Amino acid sequence: MTPETVGGGEGLPPHVRVAIVGAGFGGLGAAIRLLQSGERDIVVLEKAGDVGGTWRDNTYPGCACDVPSVLYSFSFALKPDWTHSFSRQGEIWDYLRDCVERYRLRPYLRFGVELLQATWDEAACQWSIVTSAGELSADVLVAATGPLCEPRIPELPGLESFQGTVFHSARWRHDHDLTGREVAVVGTGASAIQFVPQIAPQVRRLTVFQRTPPWIVPRSDRRLSRLEHAAYRRFPFLQRWVRRAVYAGREVVVLSMLHPRIARVQQRIAQTHLRRSVADPALRAAMTPDYAMGCKRILISSDYLPAIQRDNVRLATTAVAEVRPHSVVGADGAEHPVDTIILGTGFHVTDQPIADRVTGRGGRLLADHWAGSPKAYDTVTVHGFPNFFLVLGPNSGTGHTSVVLMAEAEIEHLLAALRHLRATGADALEPTEQAEAAFVREVDRRMSGSVWTAGGCRSWYLDSTGRNSALWPGFTTPFRRRLRTLRPGDYRLTVRTQAADVPA
Repeated sequence: MTPETVGGGEGLPPHVRVAIVGAGFGGLGAAIRLLQSGERDIVVLEKAGDVGGTWRDNTYPGCACDVPSVLYSFSFALKPDWTHSFSRQGEIWDYLRDCVERYRLRPYLRFGVELLQATWDEAACQWSIVTSAGELSADVLVAATGPLCEPRIPELPGLESFQGTVFHSARWRHDHDLTGREVAVVGTGASAIQFVPQIAPQVRRLTVFQRTPPWIVPRSDRRLSRLEHAAYRRFPFLQRWVRRAVYAGREVVVLSMLHPRIARVQQRIAQTHLRRSVADPALRAAMTPDYAMGCKRILISSDYLPAIQRDNVRLATTAVAEVRPHSVVGADGAEHPVDTIILGTGFHVTDQPIADRVTGRGGRLLADHWAGSPKAYDTVTVHGFPNFFLVLGPNSGTGHTSVVLMAEAEIEHLLAALRHLRATGADALEPTEQAEAAFVREVDRRMSGSVWTAGGCRSWYLDSTGRNSALWPGFTTPFRRRLRTLRPGDYRLTVRTQAADVPA
């Protein structure tokens, strides 16, 4: 299926019941479940030309998921024929486009439509939305832009003076042939450890700048057999059983993150992997983290460590101090001649751009409300922003399992909220300030002492205030159970016709 075949409806409707921003896993999942619940008055706004989100944008060599394939799909749309136990980018993207066809989402999709501003109209009790393609209004606004949508470009002194080619891994330049090139890679995160082994045999020389070494465990990937495909197709309950078993196994991993002492067992696995893979004691020491495993994202790879030891690859264990027209200079003063710079520097996770485009009650901007630390009640709703719902919002990421599970739970919470509005006859809903504050305090309390806050590192999980606003601090089972229902007493309702608030 090509991008052109996943079309959308023509033009913007003047008003919809639900407007969804983003057509990745979160946005498509919300649209499907809304349609299944009987809600037809929806629109999905996507600034790109196709669905897929991060799986559309990240096309770098070797891009793949680090969560088992059996967990990386909607629970209501299992895929029986994943080719590998860990799915490749293209296959995940195809899966999402297939969901568009399977659930007949085309009429509800609007491509090339970027959200510019959304403002809560208190008198009309609806959202006034300005997009790159015109204006519309909506009773409910769902932000499903995801945490991995906007690449983070580091402020490297002199970067603008570089005479070669620069690009971020999430905006891979496939038209730029790396054969025989002198390449610098900035960053050693999840993307870099996937594309470095792919480009290392191709380039003339590769310099990888590593500020902090990651913990790496081997990737137990394998090709799934035709027999497995046939069994899953004929007996779907088998795949559901395997999914539950894999899910249970991944849930156990979170114990090591909540209790750093338990993490030592998993840490020994990573240490053994490093020791067996890297023979040079000096290089091995340079690649050994000095923080607790899990403090930063745990990476999985069986080919990155061998790639770093190639004759044409050099690991620079330093930050970048300066970029010159034809070279990169490390903090140690060493200058590395290069003609290409690839930025594997991650995304705007805790400072997502959409926060600067949503204005709630009293003209308060979401970015100002968060003040550098995103917070939401049940990770979904925000006080002062009626009928505003987040999918994969603050504290809904995981360090051990599939975020698709978290997104589904939040979507079910959205459906529960819409049912509550219909049952009460109210026009708008938002969490009370007290409920949101209590939830955030509980999240922070549970986060305290975990490897994410006491592991001895500074990760992208932490926002500008030092708070971990990215991850959920514990098992996902109670999280999913909690979000199935709505706690009416924790919400404030507004009825437009009465122009007054009523108890929930």
